[in-house]
Amino acid sequence: MLHPRRLVTGRLVQESFDEAAAETPFAETHNPDLGFGAVVAQESRRRLLNRDGTFNTARRGLSYWASLNPYHALLTMPWPRFLGMVVSGYLFINLLFALVYTFCPGGLTDATNTGIGSRFWQGFFFSVHTFGTIGYGNVSPVGWIANLAVTIESLLSLLCVALATGILFARFSRPTARIIFSEKTVIAPYEQGTGLMFRLANGRRNELIEVAATVIYAQFESVEGKPVRKFYQLPLERSKVTFLSLSWTIVHPINEESPLWQLTETEVRARQGEILILLTGIDETFSQVVHARTSYRAEEMEWNAKFVNVFNKPDENGLVTIDLRRLHEFDRLS
Repeated sequence: MLHPRRLVTGRLVQESFDEAAAETPFAETHNPDLGFGAVVAQESRRRLLNRDGTFNTARRGLSYWASLNPYHALLTMPWPRFLGMVVSGYLFINLLFALVYTFCPGGLTDATNTGIGSRFWQGFFFSVHTFGTIGYGNVSPVGWIANLAVTIESLLSLLCVALATGILFARFSRPTARIIFSEKTVIAPYEQGTGLMFRLANGRRNELIEVAATVIYAQFESVEGKPVRKFYQLPLERSKVTFLSLSWTIVHPINEESPLWQLTETEVRARQGEILILLTGIDETFSQVVHARTSYRAEEMEWNAKFVNVFNKPDENGLVTIDLRRLHEFDRLS
């Protein structure tokens, strides 16, 4: 049976392929580059994963229209940008039809009763009434051109309102995680040695259950005189918690099995060490799996330090609370 290269207790282990090669003419080894690919893993000198979870890679060669996915873009863009696009589109459509009504001779009747002297603004607010299917009745279209414009705008309003409503609902109903990661990871005393630690907490009022963490350490190593980026899955003190009700300090014990064993801060920086974190859990509100990811570069690791206590004293009712403002704070050890 073919056993590919795998990560075991933080050490890169190459399994034997002799038996597999005898069974099949094609024995392919697996390079644990996490899907970045050999070129990105070996040649990129930037951090692989940004703090916000985005990747430092880009796909080129497709035209703008070939790579455009309006639904995905509207679903994932920030809220201020989405609302700005909705308002801008609404104003643009009404301004466009206002020009049509303005330059349509005798297109609107009783426009003088609106109390607005400008024909353009009379047409603009008539367009608003038509687009919103308000229909006060004090102004009406006259002639083929004006009625045709009203017909087109009415159909356009139905499509736009349905589209905006659907996108708005999809944005609200799409479950996402808002995990607050500590700004730094620390190398702190742990049991009889040291450990790599970072903290996280749920940034929303909902509850996350069955939360699991996968932590990968990447660094450059010299292989046959060439720098090669290696990936190591770090064993954790606890890789999964059933409930994430307060905060979670994730600990990787630095022992003989750890790729960080006996490394100094200078060596980790020279090897461009990076800690990649993938978090998965179930959003109890939606009963769906949510994800979060981030990374720490060598310069974001604090050596010989420990996190401060985030727990507050229980109140008179015995309620235990934490102060998330202290999630990023740490003390340096002498």
